[in-house]
Amino acid sequence: MRADRLMQVILAPVITEKATFIAEKADNTQIALHVAPNASKPEIKAAVEKLFNVEVESVSVLNRKGKVKRTGRFVGRRRAKRIAYVALKKGQELDFSEVN
Repeated sequence: MRADRLMQVILAPVITEKATFIAEKADNTQIALHVAPNASKPEIKAAVEKLFNVEVESVSVLNRKGKVKRTGRFVGRRRAKRIAYVALKKGQELDFSEVN
């Protein structure tokens, strides 16, 4: 996989109550990341391993549809999101401040 494509796969970390709860579990080291809508699981795994210098055990992906919102008579839709839950191997730790 090309390095420039891997840099475009990960968009941002997910900062929610659920993501924080998952990250703090002692026995299972997982992180939640917003990823590109067309990113595949092998691309996500390669991007995390390259950017953060960690070993990835598994990747789970969630496709969240955008909500329909209404303002008066106008109907719109929020953007759909793709979230990846990345499980790291035992002994691996991820620090967002030390990104290459």
